[in-house]
Amino acid sequence: MTKPFWKSKTLRQMSKDEWESLCDGCGKCCLLRMEDEDTQAVYVTDIRCKLLDAGTCRCKHYDTRKLYVPDCVQLSPKNVSKLDWVPRTCAYRLLAEGKDLPDYHHLITGDKNSIHEAGMSVKDQTVHEQGVKEADYPKHITIWPGEPDVLPD
Repeated sequence: MTKPFWKSKTLRQMSKDEWESLCDGCGKCCLLRMEDEDTQAVYVTDIRCKLLDAGTCRCKHYDTRKLYVPDCVQLSPKNVSKLDWVPRTCAYRLLAEGKDLPDYHHLITGDKNSIHEAGMSVKDQTVHEQGVKEADYPKHITIWPGEPDVLPD
């Protein structure tokens, strides 16, 4: 029996389709973050990017997202291990750290909804960035399942 590609290849050896298939669709990477200027601590909010579909946790314009959100960061095998803000539950991060995919990942279950059923996505739990004043961002800091319990003092 052959090993699945994520167990037999490094991230750099994966094809574009294999790489893209790793995304579990949790939506956590598309949430606004805040950095404390004094401590450099990064806090995640429940405020979603204007392109994130709240019900599917997918980007509405994935292939052309940089046209709409120029500072959108595209994960790659070269940068994923250098980006501290990548969610701890992210398949890209897990594999970069030498860990395996979680049991609820769609490549394990065969069902793209398993991430939502496991309660590990942000599906229907976010607010649109255009509906929140920047001064109110701190009120939206959220600890998501599988992420460290870190809140500002």
